[in-house]
Amino acid sequence: MKLNEDLLKILGKTYANSTLINSSYKGKDIVFKTDEEGNPILLFIGKKTESGGIKGERYARTLKRDKEGNVFKDHWELKGKANSPNH
Repeated sequence: MKLNEDLLKILGKTYANSTLINSSYKGKDIVFKTDEEGNPILLFIGKKTESGGIKGERYARTLKRDKEGNVFKDHWELKGKANSPNH
């Protein structure tokens, strides 16, 4: 599954630093982890299990900055299935 523009807008925002954010998107459960700057860097999307994990897909984000701190690479990559009891 490719991430669509609406979901990328949600993931393009800044959130609390180093936190797991639970939400939903178009009937699917999403959980994402933020880095020390509050940028989402790890995404689980699918259906939440009874134990609180996500059964679905896992994505990782690559954020690269130049010396001035400007982002020159921002890419989400599918890393495979997410099927674990917790994140």
